[in-house]
Amino acid sequence: MRQTMLGGLLLAIATGLLILLADPLSLDVEHVALLGAGLGAVLGLIGDRPVLERVAGFALGFVVTWIAYGARAQYLPDSSGGRAVAAFVVVLLFVLAVWLSSNRLQLWTMLIGAVALIGAYEEIYTAAPPKFLDQSPEAATQVLLAVAIGFVCTTLLSPWQDMEPAGGRHRGGETGGRDTEDETEDVTLDSMLDRDNQETRL
Repeated sequence: MRQTMLGGLLLAIATGLLILLADPLSLDVEHVALLGAGLGAVLGLIGDRPVLERVAGFALGFVVTWIAYGARAQYLPDSSGGRAVAAFVVVLLFVLAVWLSSNRLQLWTMLIGAVALIGAYEEIYTAAPPKFLDQSPEAATQVLLAVAIGFVCTTLLSPWQDMEPAGGRHRGGETGGRDTEDETEDVTLDSMLDRDNQETRL
C-alpha cells in the first residue's frame, strides 16, 4: 500500500512536470504524456517478472509494431483489410516470441509496447501514411520518453517494497508458531495423563 501511494504520487508529479516543461524544452509530448507514463507505470508495477525481461518484452512489442506500420505504409492498402492483416501478423509474432523464449518474454509486456506506439502514432499515420519515415520517429521518441518516466517512477521504490515485512505472512507465521507450541503442550499433557493412568492401574 505504501509503495503504491508513493509511486502514484511520484508519477503524478513527474507527469505534471513533463507536461509543464514540454513547451519550454520543445518536447511536444503533451498529447502522449499521460498515455506513456501510465503504460510505463503498469510495466513497472507488475513486478512478477525481472526488470530486464519486462523491458525486453516491451521493446520487442514496440519495434514489431513500428515495423508493421512501415509494412502497412509500403505494401498494404489503407483499409480495414490492410489493418486486419497487420494486426493479425503482429499478435502472431508476439505469440511466437513467447514460445521461442519459453515464456520468459510475456505477452502482456509486448502488448504494452504495441499499445504505446499505436496510441501515439495511429492518428498521425491515418492522416498521412506516406509520411511514415518522417513522422514515426518523432512520435516514437515522444511516447518512449513518457513511458520511461512512468516506468522509473514505479520501479524506484521496488527495493523498499522487498524490505517491508509481509503483514499477513508474518502474522500467519506467528500464529503457526503458537499453534505448534500448543500442539506440543497437548501431546506432552496427554503423555503425562497416560503415564499416570498406567501407574494407577499397577
